[in-house]
Amino acid sequence: MKPFLRQQLARYADRLGELEFLLSREDIMKDMKQFLLLSREHTEVTAVASRWARYSQREADLTAAQTLLSSSANDADMAEMAQEEIQDATQELQQLEGELQRMLLPKDPDDARNAFMEIRAGTGGDESALFAGDLLRMYTRYCERRGWKAEIISESASELGGYKEVVVRIEGDHVYGALKFESGGHRVQRVPTTETQGRIHTSACTVAVLAEPDEAVAILINPSDLRIDTYRASGAGGQHINKTDSAVRITHLPTGIVAECQEGRSQHSNKAQALKVLTARIHEKDRSERATKDAAERKGLIGTGDRSDRIRTYNFPQGRLTDHRINLTLYKLLYIMEGDLDDVVQALQVYEAAQQLAALEVGAGA
Repeated sequence: MKPFLRQQLARYADRLGELEFLLSREDIMKDMKQFLLLSREHTEVTAVASRWARYSQREADLTAAQTLLSSSANDADMAEMAQEEIQDATQELQQLEGELQRMLLPKDPDDARNAFMEIRAGTGGDESALFAGDLLRMYTRYCERRGWKAEIISESASELGGYKEVVVRIEGDHVYGALKFESGGHRVQRVPTTETQGRIHTSACTVAVLAEPDEAVAILINPSDLRIDTYRASGAGGQHINKTDSAVRITHLPTGIVAECQEGRSQHSNKAQALKVLTARIHEKDRSERATKDAAERKGLIGTGDRSDRIRTYNFPQGRLTDHRINLTLYKLLYIMEGDLDDVVQALQVYEAAQQLAALEVGAGA
């Protein structure tokens, strides 16, 4: 294990002692807010400190087994026992080191949240809209594989199929943490169904993934900063939405950010959902600005998620998917388009963890 990691982990043992002392003080026990805050930190620190204690113990076991092996040259049974202990301790130490590294990485509090996904057709006309529909299908299939619920919030269908724009709410365990790296420009290379001469066309879509905010956060938006318009919904939904002005569009006047919802049966539910989307977009704007600022100070982790970033190419003639941020190429495009995104998502998460660990090491040496 690298020295800087040992230094970081040693601090957890010291902090655990401090927290146990603080939590035993009467004045802190009477202050419920501070007591709960310290209790949560105590739980987190205990998890790391206990794993670090186990790692230290297994290191001592490994050293003892190596000493036993070197001194038991004439005792086959003792040598065999020492070899087994060395193998077991080495395997457990490798596992523990991986766990401890992950525990030390900075956690994004939004990772556990539900998310809104926006898919918009870009350059390429009808083919781009068809590709937007293919991306929606890919992501909804992936949601099914993960046991998540995907629900369309608003949509603008194209004439030949697909979507000019579609917004989906995805509910489940750690949705945002898995999908946040999907934000950016997605390029497709294939022969469109409308192409009569078999020529390969290139078109593009943009994807934005937004963490769904807390209900309490949504309330913080000043109502006077909002303009709320109602209109008659169009598209799928049956006769009901064609008879009433149930669709809602909300504009945040200070930023010009707009959100709308037309899929619900009532104006009230559409307004509530549109407000959630609006809040998520405002927060994403702040997040993107911070990421851009951080990237100017040091290289970003996997881009800022800006829609102008071309992050991925889907090449159908070659059956190839390439993620340009991490130089990942997979020749299983048809499976991926059916929702088999695990290899892509995991590769991006592993890359982010490696970058964060490197940043931690630089920070420790500063």
